[in-house]
Amino acid sequence: MIDLDAIFTPQSVAVVGASTTPGKVGHDIFVNILKGGYRGVLYPVNPSAESIACVRAYPRISEIPYPLDLAMIILPPKLAIGAIQEAIDKGVKGVVIVSAGFKEVGGEGLEIERRIVEMCREHGVRIVGPNCLGVINPLDNVRLNASFSARMPKAGNVSFISQSGALCTAVLDFAADRDFGFSKFISIGNKADVDEVDLLKYFQNDPDTEVIMIYLEELQCGREFIKIAKEITGGNRPKPILVIKSGRTSAGAQAAASHTGSLAGSEAVYDAIFKQSGIIRVESIDELFDFAIAFAYKNENALGKMRRKVPNGNRVAIVTNAGGPGIVATDMTVVSGLELAKFHEETVEVLKSHLPATANVHNPVDIIGDAAQDRYESALNAVIRDEGVDGALVILTPQSMTNAIGTAEAIVRIAKRSHKPILCCFMGIIDVSAGVKYLQESGVPVYPFPEHTAKAFGAIYRYAKWLNRQELAPYAFHHDKAAARETIEASLAAGKHYLGELDGVHLLKAYGFDVLPTILAQSAADAVKAADAMGYPVVLKIVSDQIVHKSDAGGVKINLADAADVEKAFDDIINGAKAYRAEAVIDGVLVQKMAPKGQEVILGANRYDRFGHLLMFGSGGVMVEVFKDVTFRLAPINRNSARSMVRGIKGFTLLNGFRGNPKVDLAALEKLIVSLSDLVCDNPEIKELDINPLLVHPEGKGATVADCRFILDPPDSGSCKAST
Repeated sequence: MIDLDAIFTPQSVAVVGASTTPGKVGHDIFVNILKGGYRGVLYPVNPSAESIACVRAYPRISEIPYPLDLAMIILPPKLAIGAIQEAIDKGVKGVVIVSAGFKEVGGEGLEIERRIVEMCREHGVRIVGPNCLGVINPLDNVRLNASFSARMPKAGNVSFISQSGALCTAVLDFAADRDFGFSKFISIGNKADVDEVDLLKYFQNDPDTEVIMIYLEELQCGREFIKIAKEITGGNRPKPILVIKSGRTSAGAQAAASHTGSLAGSEAVYDAIFKQSGIIRVESIDELFDFAIAFAYKNENALGKMRRKVPNGNRVAIVTNAGGPGIVATDMTVVSGLELAKFHEETVEVLKSHLPATANVHNPVDIIGDAAQDRYESALNAVIRDEGVDGALVILTPQSMTNAIGTAEAIVRIAKRSHKPILCCFMGIIDVSAGVKYLQESGVPVYPFPEHTAKAFGAIYRYAKWLNRQELAPYAFHHDKAAARETIEASLAAGKHYLGELDGVHLLKAYGFDVLPTILAQSAADAVKAADAMGYPVVLKIVSDQIVHKSDAGGVKINLADAADVEKAFDDIINGAKAYRAEAVIDGVLVQKMAPKGQEVILGANRYDRFGHLLMFGSGGVMVEVFKDVTFRLAPINRNSARSMVRGIKGFTLLNGFRGNPKVDLAALEKLIVSLSDLVCDNPEIKELDINPLLVHPEGKGATVADCRFILDPPDSGSCKAST
């Protein structure tokens, strides 16, 4: 459990570097705390001023005669060290460094930041920043606006974490416009000490936080983030986490020898982290608030406790007084992973009895433009009670006879009685403002456009699926870890960093992969002898560290049926390799038993020193280069993650049986993906690997490795820690 109370709920605060000059950060932060109605005791610290905003100033922290919880530091780096040492001596438990000029500029600033962190850690003092906006707690018993944002947000149940201070001011302005409230609001800047993981641990047990929003630029340790985020999103008291991640379109994939390395990148890592953690990734600030409004939606259950409204399924009813917006909502419903509910006959009869003959009583329900609140109430009552409906979208467009406030009141009455989520779209600004305000005050989500409403419903449905997911039992593996370690250590000792099939099959066999008989031949005669021994048909492949992609050099010959084919193929491969790359050192030609037919897939892994291994699964063979139909997860993974990976590619239709083709051995495939996760976690020296193709045979027949390659390189940091 993380204790950050001194930062979020301090009894006393000193602003070190408080200024008498309006417009300066030191002045504005002090005045923001003062005018925000802070419930604790506030001390300005400035050696050159008698008072700040009519409050007596102290020349130094050490001269404040009373206990102190939090020190706000608004000083340049060199002066900050002394002030923080005084704060430590004074007994503070929290420090917020707003000033810039530290790690972000490098050099001396970086060194000073490191010294400050060492000082504070030695005495158990937590640091927020440097280079941050500050901390805000608008709850009535605290009312702390320790930031240089003049706006104190409304109190609510959503906590916000941001790496960008500049973004925070825009978010606060946006929230005020939407009457949106926060429980905690923090900018973490350089993350010298307190980071997202610390804050998630704190918010996990914070009774005032029900939803967590994060603006993320980068993570230092993805595995620890996954562990705590998964506990929060799916634990005993689940809380949704919404993340907006910058840099999605930046060039993230590094130059790499493997398909996995070229397809993977930082964004693939973050997408994997979010999927494994139950985190909802959003595309914009607007969407961040849209989804948060829906997730904050609660009602009182039979025990008198407030319960978050999430749907049991994806079947949605739409009630609208205009056809066009209803069509837009219908389209966005399907795009958002939802489907239009099919009403029971009884529901249709009830609708017919309450609505005019010109109304549409099938989904979407069009109650016609002249609908007053009674028509809305009758229609919504009918559809929300239908057992085939998991929730409803209510759309209102202002007509001359529309009563926005009356309709809002009717919706709230129904919403209070129903456990199913009801999301509203009141289109317009002036004519619907009273109804919108009433819905907001009553806690019913309301949006200006139908597409926003449908996407928000889609988000809470995805979260409901996460909450209700089944957990498969773990596999009971018996890997030959010693054999794998022997291969890797021997290769590294010999200075060998690229492993082809000859060595790679030993690693894979140790972890339960079916590999083909494989012999290295130095001559055509050796190749024929090997083929005769293992039986025809066979495959021949060039072996050279300088020729990674064998097919490009004409270095693969398949389905060789007899000795003559083998002899000719051997000569063609050697000549082709020399023509492709004259300087290549050719170690020989692999002779391999021809694998039985199967669907081609690719398995791979690529190591990131801050996160561990990113696993890849996708459509294999040359198709991986053409379609890039792949999914990623961060190792280690469990059966659930492996199953999600297999079902997450577009080519799953082909694997699951298509147009008379047999269904492949999905159980064996999922098991091999988890085995691959174990392999890279047990052997962090594996930097990149490809198994391409892995041939997956019909149900019950397993899968066979047809080709593989490994790149070894000892890591800078440790291997995987926590199962996901």
